[in-house]
Amino acid sequence: MKEYKMRRGEHLEDRVPDLKGKVEEYFGEISATEEYKGSDLYVVEDPDNPVFERVVAGAVEYSGKKDKLGVDFVERDAADVIAEGNADAAQDAVSAKNDFLKEVTGRDAKSRRDSMKRSVEDDADKPDGVS
Repeated sequence: MKEYKMRRGEHLEDRVPDLKGKVEEYFGEISATEEYKGSDLYVVEDPDNPVFERVVAGAVEYSGKKDKLGVDFVERDAADVIAEGNADAAQDAVSAKNDFLKEVTGRDAKSRRDSMKRSVEDDADKPDGVS
């Protein structure tokens, strides 16, 4: 599961008041919810795009901090997708992921990558056993 921050000064619920609808718009019908760090995330068990095996997305709430977007894209084996004649769906899957993340977080792919790098570097600078 990856967690994404919003742009500085923005909040998830302000950017996307209907996160459930947004997940369905990009990936398909929500079939369940799944608990992650005390928050219920939306699960799409049968995504519209054949590249995805399963998609989990939703708001991860933190006490005293801004909510983050939690996302887990489970993709099928590329050889299986190609064998089924769905090679074109791979490009659509990448676009769907990037467009969804940009619309919800307000950050483009480069900004999200830089933010993830900084959080990994910050973790590496901390003493062992401290998170």
